[in-house]
Amino acid sequence: MRLNELRDNDGATKSRMRVGRGIGSGKGKTGGRGVKGQKSRSGVAIKGFEGGQMPLYQRLPKRGFNKPNRLAFAEVTLAKLQAAVDAGKLDAKTPVDAEALIKAGVIRRAKDGVRVIGGGELKAKLELTVAGGSKPAIEAVEKAGGKVTVLAKSAKDQSE
Repeated sequence: MRLNELRDNDGATKSRMRVGRGIGSGKGKTGGRGVKGQKSRSGVAIKGFEGGQMPLYQRLPKRGFNKPNRLAFAEVTLAKLQAAVDAGKLDAKTPVDAEALIKAGVIRRAKDGVRVIGGGELKAKLELTVAGGSKPAIEAVEKAGGKVTVLAKSAKDQSE
């Protein structure tokens, strides 16, 4: 059997009924829409209409908010950092910042800064300069003998 020979079992799919194609088809004339009325005509949109009553989707409370100017960080896990060190892409002796991570191919772009997050184990002694990090990740770096320098927020960031 080949890919071009694959097909459904007989009777598994039902062919589409073509409506409005003559009386003999059984779905001609009114095309299964019944007789007269708004719903028998084209251009109808009354699905959310409740006869003038306040619709359900408007009665329910609104929740949540998407901040339009939220910062997007490039996130790096401890496992990725360790893998880069093991592969020889990152030098543990030199300070590691966003540019070094991009050059090593750990991240594609820095976005609004780099954040170190947990996930994995770090054995290498790294000196990181990042925009932020999770508490467990920073503790893991320091436990391995490294150091994490969190960059100060810019004036734009502090106004938020």
